[in-house]
Amino acid sequence: MPRYESAPQLTNDYITSVWEMLPRYVRPTLLLQSETLSAQLGCDITIASETFQYTGSFKFRAAYNLLSSVAESRIVTASSGNYGQAVAYACKLLGKKCTVVMPVTSAQVKVAAVQSHGGSVDLIDVQKISRNERVQQLLDEQPGAFSAQAYDDYRVVAGNSTLGMEILNAAAFDVILVPVGGGGLSSGQVVARDHAGARTEIIGAEPQPGNDAARSLRSGTLTYNEREPATIADGARTLGLGRLNWEILQHGVADIVEVPDDITLEALRRYFRYLNLKVEPTGALSLGALMTAPERFQGQRVCCIVSGGNVDPTVYASALLGE
Repeated sequence: MPRYESAPQLTNDYITSVWEMLPRYVRPTLLLQSETLSAQLGCDITIASETFQYTGSFKFRAAYNLLSSVAESRIVTASSGNYGQAVAYACKLLGKKCTVVMPVTSAQVKVAAVQSHGGSVDLIDVQKISRNERVQQLLDEQPGAFSAQAYDDYRVVAGNSTLGMEILNAAAFDVILVPVGGGGLSSGQVVARDHAGARTEIIGAEPQPGNDAARSLRSGTLTYNEREPATIADGARTLGLGRLNWEILQHGVADIVEVPDDITLEALRRYFRYLNLKVEPTGALSLGALMTAPERFQGQRVCCIVSGGNVDPTVYASALLGE
């Protein structure tokens, strides 16, 4: 496996240890096939759905692997929803306390989910103070607390790599399509592929309105969005990839497909129509990428990762009705 300058700890021995330990604490991903989608798009499609993972998304893999490795009992993080829920639940299991910084505009269902696991929520106006600035304030107020990064940490990447392990153990896929936000999930799939010695292509799926990763890959330089992207895929509203994630992805992914929001929503509807699967917009990005560039995947065996299913009921109802 390649050596990464910003994470020398990310070694074959470490990945092996995570693959041996973490599956005892996470739910196996649900693998589904759809003859209808395969026929529509001209390839053999398998869905790897993390919608039934603890807290409803892949984020629990990362949160548990990270927090089980640190001695600190007080945790501070920032999240718009999924990672906050995962951190709160992991802390509950590990006997730790957490504070999650969230935008004041966060859906109440996501705030309530964090609180239901015992997490404290610190709501902020992101027009006045950034999430990272508020996290730093809380760390200054709580000496000895640990800052839990959502994607730019080798333990997060390693935790997410266990999903790739499950996928690669299930079948010899030509391509794994994976949503891209901060890069934690996608870089985890690259690490899994490299650790397993597989030849599977990893291709990212990114919302077109926030295409920093695609622009970074084209230019060869880490590029950022000027502001939080206005995309329906709220889990991918990041300013840019993490440093470690970029280091892994710049040579590890074959491509990044930019998915228009209207196609993401149509992918969400197809998951419901053909698989009876409730998917959040970010989770629909991988199928959206396949729908955006179907000719790229003709005749191939493709695994589409659904990253999660946590979506506001009103948003989901509107998406299904095409409003």
